[in-house]
Amino acid sequence: TKTISKCYVQVTGMTCASCVANIERNLRREDGIHSILVALMAGKAEVRYNPAVIHPAAIAELIRELGFGATVMENSGEGDGILELVVRGMTCASCVHKIESTLMKTNGVLYCSVALATNKAHIKYDPEAIGPRDVIQVIKDLGYTTSLVKKDRSASHLDHKQEIRQWKRSFVVSLVFCIPVMGLMIYMMVMDSQLSEAHAHHNMSSEEMEALHSSMVLEYQLLPGLSVMNFLSFLLCVPVQVFGGWHFYIQASRALRHSTANMDVLVVLATSIAFLYSFVILLVAMAEKAKVNPVTFFDTPPMLFVFISLGRWLEHVAKGKTSEALARLISLQATEATIVTLGPDNILLSEEQVDVDLVQRGDVVKVVPGGKFPVDGRVIEGHSMVDESLITGEAMPVTKKPGSTVIAGSINQNGSLLISATHVGADTTLSQIVKLVEEAQTSKAPIQQFADKLSGYFVPFIVAVSVVTLFAWIIIGFVDFEIVEKYFLGYNKSIAAAEVIIRFAFQASITVLCIACPCSLGLA
Repeated sequence: TKTISKCYVQVTGMTCASCVANIERNLRREDGIHSILVALMAGKAEVRYNPAVIHPAAIAELIRELGFGATVMENSGEGDGILELVVRGMTCASCVHKIESTLMKTNGVLYCSVALATNKAHIKYDPEAIGPRDVIQVIKDLGYTTSLVKKDRSASHLDHKQEIRQWKRSFVVSLVFCIPVMGLMIYMMVMDSQLSEAHAHHNMSSEEMEALHSSMVLEYQLLPGLSVMNFLSFLLCVPVQVFGGWHFYIQASRALRHSTANMDVLVVLATSIAFLYSFVILLVAMAEKAKVNPVTFFDTPPMLFVFISLGRWLEHVAKGKTSEALARLISLQATEATIVTLGPDNILLSEEQVDVDLVQRGDVVKVVPGGKFPVDGRVIEGHSMVDESLITGEAMPVTKKPGSTVIAGSINQNGSLLISATHVGADTTLSQIVKLVEEAQTSKAPIQQFADKLSGYFVPFIVAVSVVTLFAWIIIGFVDFEIVEKYFLGYNKSIAAAEVIIRFAFQASITVLCIACPCSLGLA
């Protein structure tokens, strides 16, 4: 017998099934080529050839001459079938050895490992020589029961519903409390600008100015040092900090546990420090019975949480859309197949229903009108119209006659067909599309990886900068107090200079933290 080798060629530039047919038709004519099988979605051709007559590089060259890009793939292991089985009835290590040694002697099995503890067998095989049903039969003949490991066909790992819900809740909570805070802030700004205009026109003394200032409703002090404005802001800020920021806190704690710093850490740092500082400053002002209301940052956390939770919510909604499409795609796959045994002259001898994962290459599968094609294949007998719109988007049914290729998941319409399976399991067009979409979802764009890498340095950098700001202002203040006085307006003259400096330094450093938070890098 002449030896036959197998090689895989990566083919680029194929756009449709006619490209596939073109390559297959032309290469079959060549000397030394035994058979060729091209998978469109995977962009891969599997060629069996006679090494005495032709070699892989020449095969790739033949494909190139047809106008496609072609490179020989080195790792031929790509085409091996992998089978996961549950084996019942094993009692001891000798059972394991018996199964393994028998399978390894079987022609076409490349690797086999059986675990007694989990009752699982992992088998690699050459789909040309043997298939899953044969392997299962070998194990059954040894006296064990065996079945396929059930795959999760629902794509539940792609479900973003829960995340969408939680970020939406987070966003809504933050928004509800953020709007009044923003309202208060804008009101304060307008009043302040009016006051400064009044000041400019009437040249009022600063005492009269104070009097005017404190006559504003929001500046009215409920308790000494506690204005209506600050009290309301505090009340509105607490629920946001707890409910709006809940997920941020969880994720930040996880990141810190793994000693990494992500954007969540920065958000949590900025909001917590702003909140705690404002809270402490209020308590101090109340203890001092201060006449001038302290500058607080209660408006920062709600606004930050609104922006960022909105961003997260939209991101998960977008991801959910792709996942939904994927789940629909996966649901198009048939779960069962009818395998028939043909006698001479294509007479049906027997047929049996099997799980679609058990269909082997070369099996003859019967597809009745209205049925789905379980695998990719070629028609042997029968004429029919087939709805392939799920793959091609073509609304009109396509005529199929002996020799036509059919795609798994498409729907047979009016005639019964017998097809010979060419691509099964993970090699079918549909599985390849699902795989491509999944990979697209999990892989990151280079710019995104760069941004992630940057934000790893970004967080410690911002924290460092704000700490530097804090100490720089403290030093400046103690060296030259007038600079602080110039920038720190409306502080109480009765407070000790040291405290004024520390308060101002804190304000400056918190501002740095809070401004760095909703930066484009973090939001993106």
